[in-house]
Amino acid sequence: MTEQSEWRFSDDRGQLSTAPRRPERVLAYVQAGATLWGLGIRPQEIFGSDHDGPDPDRAKTGTLPLDQVAYVGAGSGLDVERLLSGRPDLVVAVSYGNGHVYGLAPETAKPLEERAPVVVIDVSQARTFEEIGDRFAELARSLGAEDRADADADLDAARERLRTIAAAGPADTPRVLALSPAGPDQAHVARPKMWPELRVLTDLGVHLVEPAPGPGANWSTLDREGTFALRPDVILTDIRAHAAPLDELGWDGGEPVVPWNPEPLYGPRDHARFLGLVADALEG
Repeated sequence: MTEQSEWRFSDDRGQLSTAPRRPERVLAYVQAGATLWGLGIRPQEIFGSDHDGPDPDRAKTGTLPLDQVAYVGAGSGLDVERLLSGRPDLVVAVSYGNGHVYGLAPETAKPLEERAPVVVIDVSQARTFEEIGDRFAELARSLGAEDRADADADLDAARERLRTIAAAGPADTPRVLALSPAGPDQAHVARPKMWPELRVLTDLGVHLVEPAPGPGANWSTLDREGTFALRPDVILTDIRAHAAPLDELGWDGGEPVVPWNPEPLYGPRDHARFLGLVADALEG
């Protein structure tokens, strides 16, 4: 594609976005923007969801240079004029299924699409982590990013290291629990099969603790005693701003703790970094 040719990209809703030339002023949902940055594309602006506040959640922004990337707000604080104030020539959003734009109310998303190209990447549990990463990589390449063989090599090495550590463990392999603390009395415990990033760990041989069947598709909400009863050896704890700190739950067992962002970044370097943290915890 030359600089002057039409830019085209078909998103995960099957909708084709076009522009007279390759977009350069990208407004993205924070997760998408941080992922694109890891793939070599710097967004101009980012926005958050209803979980976010007036400032960007540093747990979600990865290595985004926030002194160069403006944060336009989140949730009810967003309207079409606010989103378009930086004159973006492309909006990149995510969806958790059915094509719904995550983080924007329907009455905001619909008129936004009438005034700017919007690309939506499906990050739902119906897809594998690799499939989601591939779609972000395709989008990044369409925006001018170059393939980074060294980043892919780092990810391959991180996967192999974690696989080796998991396989070399004792017969009673370490129990890894992923949770989002909800205060002193309860925690939301992740159902690993519902999270693409956690399924990667399982595929590499890590023993993820599965809470008992019951209410909650993605999480099982347990009281403190019920959470402790799962007897984890390693804890992956939600570090997003709206999650409670783990110590508020009264956890004092001394188990290794890995910071976990349930809205992961899908670039190879970001993913390799997370796998490395899990490997360090299992070795420890």
